[in-house]
Amino acid sequence: MYKKKKLLSVPGMDTRPTADRLRETLFNILSYDVREAVVLDLFAGTGALGLEALSRGAASCVFIDNSRDALSVIQKNCDACAAMTARTTVVRWDITRNLNCIKNTQPPFSLVFADPPYGKNLIQPTFESLANADCLADGARIVVEHGVADGLPAPPCGFSLDETRTYGRTALTFFVYSHHSISQS
Repeated sequence: MYKKKKLLSVPGMDTRPTADRLRETLFNILSYDVREAVVLDLFAGTGALGLEALSRGAASCVFIDNSRDALSVIQKNCDACAAMTARTTVVRWDITRNLNCIKNTQPPFSLVFADPPYGKNLIQPTFESLANADCLADGARIVVEHGVADGLPAPPCGFSLDETRTYGRTALTFFVYSHHSISQS
């Protein structure tokens, strides 16, 4: 229904949307994990990842970004996909400070996209915010898009590295969250 729908983008160079080819590759990897997923799109930018998930059968998506321009674009992109609007929530929040805006979310998120600005060392604080928000389902998949040159810190307890795939100067790193591994530590 929304195949090849052109999304609005954020003016300027501060927001770097995920390339179409990389987004297609990502969703081919995720495959059936997207259906009925409760999605969290962090550093959402244009909202492209969350909207793609919704178009592939995700149950809902919360988009979080701290930029007013990005939030305006996300809302416009959601509104342009009218059938999905009821399944979306757009939130302005500083992800690196905390994620109290989604603390103890029910149902918990089963799929998370995190695409922080490259080279700003925001991956670690993002993981810490996710861990402290207690908002993830057991077995949730977390996908971090990052620059290959960015150091990937060890994630907090409960997050385990699944795999990393490199595409030019960009990498997709997949993690799985487990409540079980927290209770054993």
